[in-house]
Amino acid sequence: MNLPKAMKTGLFGCLFAAFVLNTGGILCAQPLTSTQRRTYALEVEQAFLQLLNTNYPLVIDRENGGFYTTFTHDWKLTGSQDKMIVTQARHTWLPAKAARIYPGNRHIGEAAEHGFRFLKNALWDQANGGFFTWATAAGKPRNPDDLKTAYGNAFGLFALAAYYETTGDTAALDLAKKAFYWLEEFSHDARHKGYFQNLMRDGTPAYLAKTTSKGMYGPLHYKDQNSSIHLLEAFTELYRVWPDPLLRDRTEEMLTLIRDRITTDRGYLTLFLTPDWKPVSYRDSSEAARKAHYAIDHVSFGHDVETAYLMLEASHVLGLEEDKRTPLVAKKMVDHALRNGWDAKTGGFYERGYYYKGAKAISIIDSRKNWWAQAEGLNTLLLMALKYPDDPMQYGEKFRKQWEYVQRYLIDKEHGGWYEWGLDKTPGAKTDHKAHAWKAAYHDGRSLMNMLQNL
Repeated sequence: MNLPKAMKTGLFGCLFAAFVLNTGGILCAQPLTSTQRRTYALEVEQAFLQLLNTNYPLVIDRENGGFYTTFTHDWKLTGSQDKMIVTQARHTWLPAKAARIYPGNRHIGEAAEHGFRFLKNALWDQANGGFFTWATAAGKPRNPDDLKTAYGNAFGLFALAAYYETTGDTAALDLAKKAFYWLEEFSHDARHKGYFQNLMRDGTPAYLAKTTSKGMYGPLHYKDQNSSIHLLEAFTELYRVWPDPLLRDRTEEMLTLIRDRITTDRGYLTLFLTPDWKPVSYRDSSEAARKAHYAIDHVSFGHDVETAYLMLEASHVLGLEEDKRTPLVAKKMVDHALRNGWDAKTGGFYERGYYYKGAKAISIIDSRKNWWAQAEGLNTLLLMALKYPDDPMQYGEKFRKQWEYVQRYLIDKEHGGWYEWGLDKTPGAKTDHKAHAWKAAYHDGRSLMNMLQNL
């Protein structure tokens, strides 16, 4: 496996494990034997190439621009092909990153360029700035009442930064800067810090406007962990190619907020918060109220293990080698997910847990296993194994079990791609849609790519 020199010594190589995961000197722990590493690397690369070859060029919409959205289990176009900024950006980001590993693969190079043009020409609002959340299948803004989001703009910025890093196209960097400054002007909360998620077309925070539009998720005035962690991810990606002082401040701001305000003392994320960062919880409410609000008040093990990785990545890119708190909090988050949301028998992270009032232990309220949470778990477990090879949590063994789980219950060896839900808990997922607006080759692609470069 011939990786470019920059990859061997960059973010995802041995120095990544050393800088990000080591709180002492520079040390690259070796929890796996060289034979094990080669075996895993070959298996992971095979899975990564299968994912890339399944998606690209199939998902490219050469007629209308951008990427097709919805496919059946055997990759036939079906249903709505409306195009969301998140999907389009993710389908741009992954090929842009993968092209650095496989520069001779013309399909992924074409996909990255194709996606950039659609972000720039169709989804960027030329009049008001910011990215539209939705476009029609033909690539036109879908509905004047569609809100813009910090989450969607974060992914647009994320893709542009990666595309610029790979191609050197300054038009992509210029647009990424515009997206950052647009978020700074309209979404950033100068008083309480962080970002408002839901925005009108002109950038006004939606909760201040008289609108009947609904947010992407949650009440209009809430702040949330999901927007916050992906703003951190996007700013980290942009800072790598544009080390601007204000961008650094906002990246550190988000890292601190996520680590010290959104993450609880127990080691899991609060999903929604008030504008001044007070947690939203229904633990003290009636059973009916709790059930009605589980979507915005539960423990999401997938987001917890994902956030552990994103915080470590940001700390590394910012050069915070003396930062002792971030690795400790990241480890606590992973340990909490393993102790409370991990299927020790079969492998895999459960979908949702809940701490009922007065109960000492968490309750699993949804035992399904979503594909994206399993992908995030894979990536983070390997990072933990690199840092803590002798830890009682046995991260290396859990990584092995998780990789076996993914290969057995999530990767579709017949048609390609990943099922949306693990077949051990949701056997019907075998014939569910393989792709839709919220399922592009991002979580699985990023995880496989990171693992490949670590191994």
